[in-house]
Amino acid sequence: MLELVLIEEWAQFAMRWLHVITAICWIGSSFYFIALDLGLRRDRELASGANGEEWQVHGGGFYHIQKYLVAPANLPEHLVWFKWESYTTWLSGFGMLFLVYYLGADLYLIDPQVLDIPVWAGIVISLASLGVGWLAYDAICKSRFGDDNTRLMIFLYLVLVVLSWVFTQVFSGRAALLHLGALTATVMSANVFFVIIPNQKIVVADLKAGRTPDAKYGKIAKQRSTHNNYLTLPVLFLMLSNHYPLAFASEYNWIIASLVFLMGVTIRHYFNTLHARKGSLKWTWVATVALFLAVMALSVLPIYMSDEDYPEETALTPFEQRFAQAEGFADVYDTVLGRCSMCHSAYPGWEGIAQPPKGVMLETEAQIARNARQIFLQAGATHAMPPANVSYMEPQERAAIVRWYRAALDG
Repeated sequence: MLELVLIEEWAQFAMRWLHVITAICWIGSSFYFIALDLGLRRDRELASGANGEEWQVHGGGFYHIQKYLVAPANLPEHLVWFKWESYTTWLSGFGMLFLVYYLGADLYLIDPQVLDIPVWAGIVISLASLGVGWLAYDAICKSRFGDDNTRLMIFLYLVLVVLSWVFTQVFSGRAALLHLGALTATVMSANVFFVIIPNQKIVVADLKAGRTPDAKYGKIAKQRSTHNNYLTLPVLFLMLSNHYPLAFASEYNWIIASLVFLMGVTIRHYFNTLHARKGSLKWTWVATVALFLAVMALSVLPIYMSDEDYPEETALTPFEQRFAQAEGFADVYDTVLGRCSMCHSAYPGWEGIAQPPKGVMLETEAQIARNARQIFLQAGATHAMPPANVSYMEPQERAAIVRWYRAALDG
């Protein structure tokens, strides 16, 4: 059993690494082509019939790039498609969702103090939100309402605000922000898979058949590409938010998520305007800083407005009870209280720490049993915790944690 836990942890590591690599490739190529498209020189007639061109220098060489608004007169033999970065990013992200939030639903997905539902129901809601979210978005974009892109984006933002609140009423704070990011990432990847690439294939097929491609396909793909451009930065924030309880564990986490989308717009609008050579919009950075300060204020506001105690703990599941009853638990309990609880408590006593790291509290027997896996991984199997061993956890104490965890799994 212990070996399976370690294999699962390495599977998460491998999937996360794949997700990060592919996301870098996708975002990098996306940002490059957006900047390239906006920066094309369109102030002269080109003999090739291209809509614009750009000369660039990189890596010791020069590149002459031209863009055709619809398509060139003749299709070149070798055509490079940028699509696998998007697909692999989504697939690896879903793999992470499965490994962390579905297999670990009791700990990360469901919070009985938010909504007491069975694990299977939480997983069904999660899957449905991704599928229904894409279908609704796609239908709105294809409707007459979606013809006005500014009106469409304002409406979609309002929908995201509502979804931010809905997710926080269903899932744990950590899972709520993650699902908002997962839904947005699903929309982005589905835009590539269901709209952008198919439209480009229609244009290619027309060229091969000697037909003049319809410009509407490029217009539709450009709309979805623009949406992806403005959604990228909020998705990155939401995917990383699980490392910062001040973001996901705040009472106002849904407002924080809503403001993050606006920050993504202001930052991308600055760079889009800059790349289009339309000046440098300094006000966008003022707005971004103001929004970030608002996020900071909302994250700590509950600390100063409420003196209420933390809500009562829910009962341990049968699996969690195994750790509370396993041999060696009393010794581990004393170790965790002495070495970890000065930070991992409702009111941390360590200077400079305002809230328990990652929202994890280790003050009661129930809290320690509920977080057994992380205690084992962070302080038993590795020396990640305490950081720099500031509380001087002894080797024999770490060995006792390993024995206790193994005993609970084998019991």
